[in-house]
Amino acid sequence: MRKDRGAMAAARRQFFDTAILLRTQNPLATPLQHSSMEASLSSRPLLSAFTGLLLITRFPNLLLVGLTQYLTAIFLVGPRSDWFSYLSSPKLFLLSSSTILIAAAGYIINDYYDVKIDYINKPDRVVVGKVLKRRVVMAVHTLFNVLGIGMAFWLSPEVGLLTLLAAVWLWLYSNLLKRLPFVGNFSVAVLTGLTVCVVALYYQQNTDLIYTYALFAFVLSLVREIVKDMEDLRGDLAFGCKTLPIVWGIRRTKWIQYLLLASLILLLVLMAGKVEQALLKSVFFLLILPIVYFTARLAVADSRSEFAWLSSFSKWIMLAGVLSMMLY
Repeated sequence: MRKDRGAMAAARRQFFDTAILLRTQNPLATPLQHSSMEASLSSRPLLSAFTGLLLITRFPNLLLVGLTQYLTAIFLVGPRSDWFSYLSSPKLFLLSSSTILIAAAGYIINDYYDVKIDYINKPDRVVVGKVLKRRVVMAVHTLFNVLGIGMAFWLSPEVGLLTLLAAVWLWLYSNLLKRLPFVGNFSVAVLTGLTVCVVALYYQQNTDLIYTYALFAFVLSLVREIVKDMEDLRGDLAFGCKTLPIVWGIRRTKWIQYLLLASLILLLVLMAGKVEQALLKSVFFLLILPIVYFTARLAVADSRSEFAWLSSFSKWIMLAGVLSMMLY
């Protein structure tokens, strides 16, 4: 009897996996079991190409990248009394534009390779092949990379080489690395930290504090990327990705998150000890509170919506950390 039950359970799992694969092999097909979902999708107004481009490039994230680099230059490189010269600096504008273009190109190529997975994880946000043609997407990706790398080399050979490395790394991530356990998460976290490091590389002033902020961005981004893997477990599993939640399971992956969050709290304590401004010290200690709250919510999270909330909440923690630069 137990063997029969086990065989029936295995058959149900196989049927479920096969249904997912059949659906993703032709995402625009409308079989009977998905007719209601497809009807709701087709009833929505078609996004314009411009809106689709904003969506595929994660425009709010690009704004955060630009804000981070300008605040780093004004308040950490300084002096802050020269804030207007930084705001009007053509070189800082090119540096930030270069970083934003490479980041946008990275988001584009990631969605290009993940279109079938996205039809499972977030079907209402698919742009590639639905709003923008695939060849248009690749053309924009190439254009953004060429412009971003060109701007970076015009600023300095060192910035140019770092930007070229980031562009190649982003392509490798989208094509290969993101499907490997931890390697993909680590890659995105490093590239996030580099958006801060490139400012220190170009200006060569107050580099210790800037690299400390870069480390904060790295750890928090690593936490967020692993949470996103938890959120996208279903689609990643259907296409054979080997992310941490798939290889180790949700429970073990959470323990990795706890260690990362503990190290993030320790980093904030160390950052508070390195600065002299009392207000900035207080802000660093206050930042520990949302991280503790994040950890508590993570401990009980067990659904896609809860992991999506944690991913969004981590962005607010990141924004708070960036804005703390203004107090230095």
